[in-house]
Amino acid sequence: MTDEIGRREFIKRGTVAGVIATTGLTTAAVARAAAPPAPPIDVSTAPVASEAHPALATRHLDSKEFCLSEYDALRPALSFSATNASDARRWQQKARTRLIERLGGFPAARAPLNAEVLESRDFGSYTREKLVFDTRTNLSTIGYLLLPKAGTRPLPAVVCVSGHGRGLPDILGLDDEGNPRAERNVGYAKEYALQCVEHGYATLAIEQLAFGTRRDDAARKAGPQVESCRPAACAAVLLGQTMGGWRVWDAMRAIDYLGTRPEVNVSRVATLGASGGGTTSLLTAAVDERVKAAVVSAYFNTFRDSIMSISHCPDNYVPGLLQDMEMYDLSGLVAPRALFVESGRNDRIFPIAGSQTAAGKAREIYTAFGVPDRFGYEVHDGGHEVHLVGAFDFLSRRL
Repeated sequence: MTDEIGRREFIKRGTVAGVIATTGLTTAAVARAAAPPAPPIDVSTAPVASEAHPALATRHLDSKEFCLSEYDALRPALSFSATNASDARRWQQKARTRLIERLGGFPAARAPLNAEVLESRDFGSYTREKLVFDTRTNLSTIGYLLLPKAGTRPLPAVVCVSGHGRGLPDILGLDDEGNPRAERNVGYAKEYALQCVEHGYATLAIEQLAFGTRRDDAARKAGPQVESCRPAACAAVLLGQTMGGWRVWDAMRAIDYLGTRPEVNVSRVATLGASGGGTTSLLTAAVDERVKAAVVSAYFNTFRDSIMSISHCPDNYVPGLLQDMEMYDLSGLVAPRALFVESGRNDRIFPIAGSQTAAGKAREIYTAFGVPDRFGYEVHDGGHEVHLVGAFDFLSRRL
């Protein structure tokens, strides 16, 4: 029985005086608790503010409308406006430095990885190693390195980062006990790390901070689907940092780890992620020029049409970023390296209209760099989910 239920039961059975004496509740609070519940309100007939008070009809009370009006008044200081490759490269120098500042900055020095292989398994066509390594002196991550048996060494590699959900199990096809799951194409992630190794790539799938094995104790106790993004992302803001910056640094350290493996060609590394993993894939490619290609699924959009207009996890937000640039400007920090984005026609949290607007802007940016063929875009008939049909064809040519 919860405290609230217990208190109501006590109020029901005891005297008003006894309740006040033992709980500290006021007489008014006791009366409210003991009163019968109010009848439900029929929202279809409830008056809105302008109907109840005609004088309010011309006022501005809608929070979303206010946010969008503030957006419309902005003139971002670092919007991409270059028309040729040399001007674009000069823009990159300023914009990349500013983006890193907005993300909260990175550690001044790379901590030792102290990598350790915890488990090795053979799955016939590939092997899988479970790893742990340090990304900072006070922070570690779990990863799985999947190595196809076919293919010429050293192999091109993909760093896979998961979105919201169960974390690594969703992109590796594992059940809640960590065992391989027989079913495929489950959920929005559709085991995309497995898809990468099946396409011949050395695949390093890392756990994003606040997902899966890197959640706080409260989230772990609540169940495998519960993440701890909200408290951690909000704590980051209080510290003058961002969850985006923390996750990008983890992905950069994952590339550092790949550089220690003789099986991997570290000059041919891509990032790939969907939803929250798409965020990290895009941002990592924007700040780390070692990324030769990036795949961004179920994310690439305008900030205006997605996370400004629709409720999202706070890990999506980088304070002040719109003062500098829109999401599509980030593609200018990936160019002239390769970028492929995909969106579902029925994605309700990253709407297709915003995706198409952003993709159009990205095409213009890649054209300014003189490499329009290094940007790829695919719209599929699904919703908020991976598709990756065009993505793997793109990687086969660009990575």
